[in-house]
Amino acid sequence: MSADEPTAELDPRYSSPGAEPGPWADAEKLLSDAELYWLSTVRPDGRPHVTPLIGVWWQGALYFSTGPEERKARNLTANPEVVLTTGTNSWSAGLDVVVEGRAVQVSDEDVLARLAEAWETKYGPVWHFDVADGAFLGSLDNRADVFAVSPRTVFGFGKGDPFTQTRWRFA
Repeated sequence: MSADEPTAELDPRYSSPGAEPGPWADAEKLLSDAELYWLSTVRPDGRPHVTPLIGVWWQGALYFSTGPEERKARNLTANPEVVLTTGTNSWSAGLDVVVEGRAVQVSDEDVLARLAEAWETKYGPVWHFDVADGAFLGSLDNRADVFAVSPRTVFGFGKGDPFTQTRWRFA
């Protein structure tokens, strides 16, 4: 295991007999390739808020964007702790991944320019962003703040034969 690799633990209570922890490389590929993620935030009054969004896995973090007036942006101002999920809508095959971490706003314009390229490469020209004033700018001059979530803990739920529940912990 390299210094960048998280530690993996299998929870045998929710895994098939004889199962091994899922490989981090499988979870990382899913995070990179997924078209859609679900973001869970907490409203200032404590109620949960969940919304689908697109994002980019880049250099060990999951990035997403949101308009500064959107509910999720307002929630992040009060509490930056989030959960992001992606996977398959199937019981008997595939992998579901749950990322726990803190959403940190990204304002470095060099990083944002690279992320804008990654967004367009992944999702096509309809998701073209310019970069100005520490944010993405859309075609209608709409501002989108960008957030990075470096995982603290990731759960992987392998479905099928074998079923696995793996927890990856990051230093």
